[in-house]
Parts: sequence; C-alpha cells; structure tokens
Amino acid sequence: MTYDYIIVGGGSAGSVMANRLSARNSNQVLVCEAGQDTPDGKVPPEILDSYPGTAYFDPRFHWQELRVHTEIVSHNRPEERPPLRKYEQARVLGGGSSINGQLANRGAPTDFDEWEERGAKGWNWNAVLPYFKKVERDMDFDGPWHGKDGRIPVRRIWPDMWCGHARAVADAFKAAGYDYIEDQNGEYRDGYFPITISNLYDRRVSAAIGYLDNGTRRRPNLAISAETQVQGLLFEGTKCVGVKALVRGQETEFRGNEVIVSSGAIHSPAHLLRAGIGPAGHLKDLGIEVRMNVPGVGQRLMDHPSISVSSFMKPEARLNGRTRRHILLALRYSSGIDGVAPGDMFVAVVSKSAWHAVGEQIASQLVCVYKTLSETGQVRLQSADWRAEPIVEFNLLSDRRDLDRLMDGFRRIGELHLRGALGQAVIDPFPASYSDRVRQIGVVNDKNRRLTSLIAKAMDGPDWLRRWIINRYIVEGFKFDQLMTDDEALEAFIRKAAIGVWHATCTCRMGSDDDPMAVTDNEGRVRGVAGLRVVDASLFPCVPCANTNFPTLMTAEKISDMILSAA
Repeated sequence: MTYDYIIVGGGSAGSVMANRLSARNSNQVLVCEAGQDTPDGKVPPEILDSYPGTAYFDPRFHWQELRVHTEIVSHNRPEERPPLRKYEQARVLGGGSSINGQLANRGAPTDFDEWEERGAKGWNWNAVLPYFKKVERDMDFDGPWHGKDGRIPVRRIWPDMWCGHARAVADAFKAAGYDYIEDQNGEYRDGYFPITISNLYDRRVSAAIGYLDNGTRRRPNLAISAETQVQGLLFEGTKCVGVKALVRGQETEFRGNEVIVSSGAIHSPAHLLRAGIGPAGHLKDLGIEVRMNVPGVGQRLMDHPSISVSSFMKPEARLNGRTRRHILLALRYSSGIDGVAPGDMFVAVVSKSAWHAVGEQIASQLVCVYKTLSETGQVRLQSADWRAEPIVEFNLLSDRRDLDRLMDGFRRIGELHLRGALGQAVIDPFPASYSDRVRQIGVVNDKNRRLTSLIAKAMDGPDWLRRWIINRYIVEGFKFDQLMTDDEALEAFIRKAAIGVWHATCTCRMGSDDDPMAVTDNEGRVRGVAGLRVVDASLFPCVPCANTNFPTLMTAEKISDMILSAA
C-alpha cells in the first residue's frame, strides 16, 4: 500500500505527528521507530520511573555506537582533536521523552521572536504560545499562559515536599537576592521555582505515553512499526516517495506520498546527507551523488553548555522518600552580558546525582548557558553506509561569551556552598565532570550496584576517607578552592569538563527563501525536494532557553496543524 505519511522516528515529534495526522481517518500513517515499542501495560518500569536516571543509563534505550566531540575541534591540527564521548541518544518509542529528566519548560518569549527574525515566519512567541498550551494539561495553574486539555500532564512538586538539600538551596537563593516564583511557565523573569515536570502520580508521561495511547493505537489508519531502522530515503527524481528499512532484520520498502523525518538533530541531517541532500562538497568527498545542494544540512549544531558544582550531602539533607524526583527546583538568572536578553542562565538543583548509592549522597548544581551563542557545531557523515554513525562535533564554547558565563556561574554557585543554609546541608564542594569513569559506574548493573554500596558506606565514614575518595576517584585534577580563585585553572577546567545537556538542535534550520543556510521553509519542507519534510528539534533556528522536549512537542503540534489545514 501507499501511505499518505511515513514518519521516520517515533520520538517526541514523531509521536505528536502520528497522533495528529491519523486523527483524520482518511490519512494512512506509518511510524518507523528503530527502538522498541512501549504500549500501555508494557512500558518498561525504568521508563515509567519518575526518577530518570534508571532509563537514562540503560543501554537498551540508546544508540550504542554514537560518539561525539563536545570540545572545540581544530581541523588544522588533527593531532589535538579532543576525545570522543559516548552520547546517550534515545532509541525507543517516545525518543528523548522516554529517558530525559522530564523538565517541561518552554523557553523565553524572546527566543521565538528571534526565530522569526532569523527567517522562520509565523514562529514568534504569540504564534507558538497556543501550541505550547495545546501540548499540556497543567495540573496546577489555569489562565492565559496554560493549557488544560493537552496530552502531556504538567505539574510541580511544592516546597513542603522537598528534601533538606532542596530547601537549603532555596534558602541560599533567597539570601542571594533572588525572588521565589511559583510558576516557571508564567511570566518569564529571574528567580527560583519548583521545576515544571511532565509527570503524573510520580510517573513519567513520555510523548509516546501521552500521544500514542490505546485509543490512538486502535485507529485502523495508523501503523507503528517498531524495531525498524530506516536505511535510506527512496526517490523518483527530486521527489521523495518512500523509505527503505530493516524491520526486525528483514529488508523492506514502504511507499508514501510524504516522508516526515523526525529522527532528531543528529540523525535527521544524516538521513538527508545519505540521500544526497546537503553541502555538495561534503557529499562528493564521500562519493554520494548530489541530489540537491543544501549547504545548511548538518551545520550550526547547538546545545546548552554546562558545568557542575557538586558536594557531599549530610544524611539528613538527602531525598526523603516522598517522591522519586531528584530535581525539585531550579534558578533562572541574567548574566548581564551585552546583547543578550535577560534570563539567559539556568541552574538545575540536583539532589541525587545518579541512581546508585553514591549518587544518593552527591548533590549537584548544574549551571547551564541557556541562551547559547556558540553555533559552529556540525553533523557530517563518516561514510555513505547507513550503519555508520555520523561525525558529531558540538564545538561547545566556540563563542568566548559562553565560556565567560560558565566561569561566572561556577563561582556564583560555588560561593553559595561556603556559608549560610547550604553550607549547613552539604560539605566538601568539588568541581564535577561527566568523565568516562563516571559514565561506566553509571551503567545500571549488579556489579555497579555492589561497588557503589561499598563506596557509599566509606563516604559516610571519616571525613578524611570521604575526601580521599572524592579526590582520588571523582575529581579529575582540579580542586574547588583553586577554581574559586585562579582564572586560568577555572578556564582549563571548564574547557575540559563542560558538556552539553542532550539538547542537540538546529541542524536542519527553518529559514527564509533568501537564506542560503536554511534547510527547510517555515513548515519543515526541505528546500528543492518534493514530498520530504523534517519535523523535530533540528528545525530550530536557534536553541531556546529551555530543555528542548516541550519546544519540540510544540513544533510538531504547529506543523501538524499546518499540514492538516493545507490538505
């Protein structure tokens, strides 16, 4: 049969598109998802868990071979290339929403006004707010900022439920002069607030759970093909007419009137590049016939660079068992650098740093540049072979202003640890990095469970032993006191330790007809190619001041509306 729409990827955007397009019963819709299905009653408990660390570190839900560069890559000095790091990109129905931290924030109104200024006509704040509201069912607030009928429940965990560490951080923020804000997704202004989460009854609600529920799955015009990896796009001339896929090990072809690539900001551009859509020089170098020269494919990859100030929590400050959530509040503040709108910085307060016993003892404050100015990252192919993962270079901190803001943020948050309420709840602050050692011990298995239980008992013992363990096995060459006073050491630490927060975006940007780097128009249609659309976070003209899941859901809702209105 010929489908009306073939959706390549059943992540956050793909789940929305599948629900909305199949709601019109004359549309035949197919979703191809490389990972496993998560139907009602068979959602893995690790995904349902309100604490995301169990799913996030579970290799069953990742692209296992994906590696990325986060530090700046110099192509003139290949001998100085930074190390490759594992990247936990979701491979499961619901995509990132099935393993992420469940933070349901939208970004700044100025983000979306900038989208329109960059050529995405019709994507200003007033135009996107109705679709943010369409996504959500806010359990706490009503009014002009909030939706009450959406597929994704939104709620907050209020201060009376917080553990001692979270309350101490809130007191420290208050003492530092920041306002308390009840509603993070109301008026966008500086302050600290209960974090907004896509979570109900202390269980995750992924895009797949919310949009691909039993009622939606019973539609006869919707097919979900899980464990289906798309090998390539099929064309007749410059018209995309379907996909070639491997379905549980069997090669097959699916034909469609329109193919919608919703594979995320790393794999969506890779699909286009393998199909001969992208920078002509790069394609020719790989021996790929150029179907359409679109220079922007894979270019200007963005994320939110971040670093962590961590500390050891006293036993009475740790999570209290009243919720599985570990991020209960956050801070938004303004760096004040020239040319950047207020509210450009974000601090996530983490009261449990990993699923295991040591993670339960370690608190972190994750300082993030949310209005990122570094946009020199890129996604390229290393081979025309569909089985080879792409080359991913984030080039974080390529704009000096991002580095400067992280340096200021480290010291701003570090200072809070030295006195007052926070100083009573935690001891031994240290600069944390997401090293390979931390990754390895973070894999969910019995060996790590036994090992961390032993280490945790030692950490709760004598002060000297705990400090020796932190300095020997956690800290990588930098000490907290040194970084608080030595600019050169702090810069070196941040350049080495800064990571993105899995908010890959912008590699297939929307833009105007006269923008040579625009990959799609403002409805996600790929330039110069018929029957092909991209709908996911790769469309963003710039990364918003937000965890990217809700902007992705909003984008899919808006483009679904555009498609249905035009049909």
